[in-house]
Amino acid sequence: MKNYIQKLNLHHSLFFFLLINIFSIIFDQNKNLIISPFTCLFLILSIGISHGSLDYIKGKKLLNILRINNILFFYISYISIGLSVILLWIIFPATSLILFLLIASYHFGKEDTDFLINNNLVTNQLLYFFKGLLIVVAPLNFHFEETISIFKLLLVESEKFYLYLVFIESFNIIPIIFLLSISSSIYFFLNNFRFINFLIFLDFFSILILNYYLSPLVAFTLYFCFLHSVRHSFSLIFELDPHSFRNGFLIFLKKALPLTALTIIIYSISLFYLYNFYEFNDAILKIIFIGLASLTFPHILLEYLLKKNEK
Repeated sequence: MKNYIQKLNLHHSLFFFLLINIFSIIFDQNKNLIISPFTCLFLILSIGISHGSLDYIKGKKLLNILRINNILFFYISYISIGLSVILLWIIFPATSLILFLLIASYHFGKEDTDFLINNNLVTNQLLYFFKGLLIVVAPLNFHFEETISIFKLLLVESEKFYLYLVFIESFNIIPIIFLLSISSSIYFFLNNFRFINFLIFLDFFSILILNYYLSPLVAFTLYFCFLHSVRHSFSLIFELDPHSFRNGFLIFLKKALPLTALTIIIYSISLFYLYNFYEFNDAILKIIFIGLASLTFPHILLEYLLKKNEK
């Protein structure tokens, strides 16, 4: 099954790479074409977050291992962590943003690579982080001012924070981070080399192309929804039914629908509330990134606790 998932991911990476090239060329030749923030929000809510909508199943597994019988314990803990992230973001926005970017970098690097890796070495964990940093530094490299404007919309008003960013840009630190990211990709490509490892560079160049031609929000949305989320969903589908992708996919849709729908409702209520204080597009940006942070922290913590206790 693992070999089949790997081949599926290779085909997916190739298809994504070709599609992104065509998509980017079309948008480069037609400057009037615009993907609105609302469209990005719709894609993230409908496709992007769906791969985390089965966390309650993993939560049940964790509770069984810990011999806790009440599922409410999981829901209360999961929601409390998410709400705590939002509260901490309001109080310490700069620190919360930095932590979110660092943790998200590790998460993206690991989830997009570890299905190729047969060991769990500590050095690999660091390399996952360097590889995932590309998601953060690519928009800073190609659209620095636009990325800064997004940070400001996320309540980050610290002058020291922006001085750090200007320092990073002025002293060419971003190319150094690029070098670390590509070095980690080369390592994973050469380590236990197989033809399937080429997907590492297909993903690498797809991310660069996205961020070169498109705005930071659109580039992130397309990566998050159609590369990261779809890839993670593949593994969930095969966990639900190792013998039939079609049946596993139908089960995945059925099980993911309730929490996805609940998340959409919460996002909609939050957007309606923020629209009273901010421009519509600005409110959407806050909802997308602060909301994703509130979902990402408990999602990653659950993955970590489950793997640790399963061992």
